[in-house]
Amino acid sequence: MNRGYALLGALMLAAAPVAALADQPVTELSAPGPLAPLHGGLLDAGRGQPVVLIVPGSGPTDRDGNSPLGVKAASYRLLAEGLAARGISTVRIDKRGMFSSKAAIADANKVTIADYAADVRAWVQATRNATGARCVWLLGHSEGGLVVLATPDASDICGRILVSAAGRPFGTLIHDQIHANPANAVIFDQADAALAKLETGEHVDTAGMHPGLMGLFAPAVQDYLIDLMRYQPAELAAKSTSPLLILQGENDIQIGVADARLLAAGRSDARLVLLSGVNHVLKTVGDADRAANAASYANPDLPIDPGVIAAIAAFVEAKR
Repeated sequence: MNRGYALLGALMLAAAPVAALADQPVTELSAPGPLAPLHGGLLDAGRGQPVVLIVPGSGPTDRDGNSPLGVKAASYRLLAEGLAARGISTVRIDKRGMFSSKAAIADANKVTIADYAADVRAWVQATRNATGARCVWLLGHSEGGLVVLATPDASDICGRILVSAAGRPFGTLIHDQIHANPANAVIFDQADAALAKLETGEHVDTAGMHPGLMGLFAPAVQDYLIDLMRYQPAELAAKSTSPLLILQGENDIQIGVADARLLAAGRSDARLVLLSGVNHVLKTVGDADRAANAASYANPDLPIDPGVIAAIAAFVEAKR
């Protein structure tokens, strides 16, 4: 498959300005939150340059793309530095209730996709105030793609960039992820029954549940899962009207190329980019086995695949 756009070479800048932009310090920003401000950081490529708001993926994922659950790939930080080197500013954020935005809500589990979309709206305004930008590009990674899709079209949104984002409803996605690993056969029946109940809006009794499922279906997160499962990402993508880029790695062991095609199916004007050898955290892993692919999640020294940065930069620049 095509690893990016043919004009990759034309997007490369001279070495000196690239280094200057990538090394520029991050400016702390805040946006209104429910109980206290939300916090994030701006990597500014210069006044008048395009600005991309990076919306994090699921769970405790911080503004750099890392998680205390073992993810240390620093994908969002590396992406921001790569885009800065191409003259594109970025704002990276901590979700409400987590990390520097912890005080914004009393319980980080008491959120909905609509809440996160409201926070995106707050960040768009804060970003415009800080940069003077007419509009802001929304980039959602993984579950952040659904948040971006759930954010209504508005004149101050330049467009949407969905990176490693699900096209299937999340109940189906979780089912397929569990069943993709034959070693999970012992939990198939319990997982399927729990998902079926949650999809109807019912809570699940975790008493007697296999320990391997306790984290996924913990009572504290069931309301969030119920809300999450009611969304149809492909339908939201089809209804959106702003420019749309869908970018998917072909060696992603969490989200598949079929998801990207589902997201693109309802928008004839969407730009779909498939990147060979790229995984969920946007690293180049080639044909590595599942264990080696997963190991890259903990490696911040492994760079972002250059095709990721080139595709995003080309799309943003073409739509200016």
